[in-house]
Amino acid sequence: MNTVGTEAPPARILVIDDEPQIRKFLEIALRSQGFAVEEAATGRQGLELLATRGADLVVLDLGLPDLDGHQVLAELRSWSRAPVIVLSVRSSEAEKVRCLDAGANDYVTKPFKFAVLLARIRAQLRQHEQSEDAVFAIGPYTFKPASKILLDEKGSKIRLTEKETSI
Repeated sequence: MNTVGTEAPPARILVIDDEPQIRKFLEIALRSQGFAVEEAATGRQGLELLATRGADLVVLDLGLPDLDGHQVLAELRSWSRAPVIVLSVRSSEAEKVRCLDAGANDYVTKPFKFAVLLARIRAQLRQHEQSEDAVFAIGPYTFKPASKILLDEKGSKIRLTEKETSI
């Protein structure tokens, strides 16, 4: 809950989809719901945006012109914990299982109802927010994402900037 005078920034959603109509529709619809939206037409562009600007959630199409969505998912899972919702025309049970086993948090089949996608986005953001209390060990360091604090091996606090935290 926000208190008066403190407003949380909007959740950032990265849409990686090669179809301009889908990207535009999602941009308009998600912005109307208060989200900040970044768009990428290729897998490489999406990975670059995620690495440089960060995102609170990724909506990922599997049929991309440069990389298969599975490659994008594998790459981003190697360094990002952002929730990923696959949005694809591929509707087989085997495809859904493959994506979920590879690290996707949810799978929505095209064509889709925006209200359902929106509810799944909200659910993933809630779940991810709760996991922000987690603590990560990175070599001799301990990282607390929620407070943006890095502790060295002696327990000394190193406060990180927003940009350092997103990287």
